[in-house]
Amino acid sequence: MPVANPEANKEANNEADIEADIEADVLIVGGGPVGLTARALLERWGVRTLLVEKHRELSPFPRSRLVNARSMEIFRRLGLEADIAARAFPPKFGRVRFRDTLYDSDFASAAMVGVDAPIPESPVIGVVTSQDRLEPTLLAAADGPLRFGTELVGLAEGPGSVTAVLVDHQRGEQSRVRARYVLAADGANSTVRQRLGIETSGPGAMAAFTTVVFEADLGRWSDGQPAGVYFTAHGAFAPLYPEGGWAWFGPTPEDTGSTDWPGLVSRALGPRADVRADVLRVQHWVMNAFVAERLCHGRTLLAGDAAHAIPVFGGMGMNAGVADAHNLCWKLAGVLRGWAGPGVLDTYETERLPVAHLTLGQAVANTQLALEVQSRRREELRAGAATASNQVELPWAEEYFAQLGLVLGVAYRSEAVLSGDGTPPEPAGTSTTADYVPTAEPGHRMPHLWLTPERSTLDTLGEWFTLLTADPVPWERQSATPWPLRIETLTDGHGQAWGLPTQGALLVRPDGHVAARWHDRPPNDHTLHDALGAITATTGRR
Repeated sequence: MPVANPEANKEANNEADIEADIEADVLIVGGGPVGLTARALLERWGVRTLLVEKHRELSPFPRSRLVNARSMEIFRRLGLEADIAARAFPPKFGRVRFRDTLYDSDFASAAMVGVDAPIPESPVIGVVTSQDRLEPTLLAAADGPLRFGTELVGLAEGPGSVTAVLVDHQRGEQSRVRARYVLAADGANSTVRQRLGIETSGPGAMAAFTTVVFEADLGRWSDGQPAGVYFTAHGAFAPLYPEGGWAWFGPTPEDTGSTDWPGLVSRALGPRADVRADVLRVQHWVMNAFVAERLCHGRTLLAGDAAHAIPVFGGMGMNAGVADAHNLCWKLAGVLRGWAGPGVLDTYETERLPVAHLTLGQAVANTQLALEVQSRRREELRAGAATASNQVELPWAEEYFAQLGLVLGVAYRSEAVLSGDGTPPEPAGTSTTADYVPTAEPGHRMPHLWLTPERSTLDTLGEWFTLLTADPVPWERQSATPWPLRIETLTDGHGQAWGLPTQGALLVRPDGHVAARWHDRPPNDHTLHDALGAITATTGRR
């Protein structure tokens, strides 16, 4: 495996033998939504973590704006759904609007499906919220130690552990942490990924943008037609919080040092707006588009933007990172707690790398579609053919944010998924269309059904494997296993909705994906043991 700097790596390997100042099961590098979600998930498993973040505090910028339904399902499992929704916009903001200026009428619009209204396929609804509102909730969801203002500057793998060299920039002190594993969630410019020499593929840096956070009274043009984002010919405007605040997103000017930011935003609002923006913060950033060639390097695993930088159009980047953490953390916990073999970690890359490529492809397509709409409108304006009521024909037929096939329809194919006869299934594609058809076939997310008015099938999941069946007795005889397992009895014909016979059963992984399916009673006394052994890379253990 190539490394970015062989000499530096050699020095780091020598440091691996030096006594560490801190011991942890998992060192999490990066304090954004992905790292914070991983910290909360791992704490549920009793895994000792240390999170380090090079910045001195949580990001004060809005950054990611959309929490989709799948992420909200994960946060529901952590008990955070209500808190996140309470700080977010109501569903009516789950729409994107295209206008010439903010005060003009829409010439195109698209709904964020699964955000603008409840959907029958999930017990939750996604929300429009700013990342700086989400992160404090995630931070408070766990008690594990964390260090802000601390940067990883060295990394070396030794026998059974990884040693990281950290620098506290405020104190100017250096320390060493020895961890069983490192989870790198340190962003698109990941220090960890670069130190490991992991290359990336994809378009790369697509454009330079600036975010301007400001205060202004824009309600007269937005209250009647709320939206999460308003795309205009002069940049995009987004309401930040239910109680107020706005952000402008646009191309970065050539001379940022002398730019009049209040004047720039005011001009972007349009000549008829007559509004002066009170600028609070300015951030420059690059819209990247790439996927890492590998997600695993020894005992170091990449997640979130460190693994895949996804363009912002469509709001899929952060959500893909949350799904990374959800997929990975139960596997890490199993290895660290002894009921899974190290080989199960190989399935993380096998399962999530194809999803990263699919997500990148969809996000790049979203970017092209959005820019096509704006470009078409600008052509009309130049030709004098545009009017306030003139609608632009949408190129995506309402599919821009209708991505349930990718949000809920991801299907994993790996050694951690068994087909109906107990063997790993053949590789299969994952849908990227707007359509999502619930299925309980192995590899898919277990479908949502209401077991009671308040309890979903997804609520049966937790820090354990779940066996769902209408005929629990023969399975209960096998329930004494080395693996965490709970049996959930299905009633009222719930299994019939999935084509599951009364004597059949579904074995669901802690991340909610179906691991195995049986159409009849267990064929022998070791059925569950054999299946769980195969799924957790501990075959032969009884």
